[in-house]
Amino acid sequence: MPVFDLSIAELNDYAGTNPCPADLDAYWDAALEELREARRDEDMVLTPVDHPAEYAECLDLWFTGVRGSRLHAKVLRPTERSAPHPALAVFHGYYASSPDWFRLLPYVAQGFSVLALDSRGQGGLSHDAGGMAGTSVMGHIVRGLDIAPTELLYRRHFLDTVQAVQILMERPEVDPERVGVTGESQGGGLTLACAALEPRVRAAVPVYPFLSDYRRVWDLDLDINAYAELRDYLRRFDPLHESVEQM
Repeated sequence: MPVFDLSIAELNDYAGTNPCPADLDAYWDAALEELREARRDEDMVLTPVDHPAEYAECLDLWFTGVRGSRLHAKVLRPTERSAPHPALAVFHGYYASSPDWFRLLPYVAQGFSVLALDSRGQGGLSHDAGGMAGTSVMGHIVRGLDIAPTELLYRRHFLDTVQAVQILMERPEVDPERVGVTGESQGGGLTLACAALEPRVRAAVPVYPFLSDYRRVWDLDLDINAYAELRDYLRRFDPLHESVEQM
């Protein structure tokens, strides 16, 4: 079961196997418009957190995302700041949570502000308002497949990253022209999506990005770990009606 079956030269030019829908731009234009209409900055709350690092100010950020979900992020910024400085948004792996404060401090020590988002309904504090309170942890990949493209849960995850980065860019201590994004696994996929949807992002560092080529995962017989949701969904449901007997 090969994981890498292409040469380095082929991988350098590899653009994925998922077909690009004809209405892709219209779909995301509508999604970004939904985000613009949903933003309610008046209920944003930023609360100081007691932390021993003298060079960093640590805060809990709460804000409302699309479809009414209450979202949480860790925010860190240098205690000594004069001119606006660069900033970084950090996204975590699937069903995990934002990194511990101590893992984020090295960025602050180098003069960055940091925003680390908890993905809605996963292992952190962000809620998913999709029919139940609290966390659903897994199943996010297939959530909404039976309804409509606009109801896919990851559409909301992607919009959450855009909103988080916009909030970071709007902070008075942050230089909006020097904001980057990064993350590993799911966080890598969210990094790519965020940078594509918010063109003001100046740098993106995706690390082994998840969510990037579902068809290729299937062709390589790698429907395991988090991707097992695809296998289990298709075993239990028949979205293309391929198992229906001909009458």
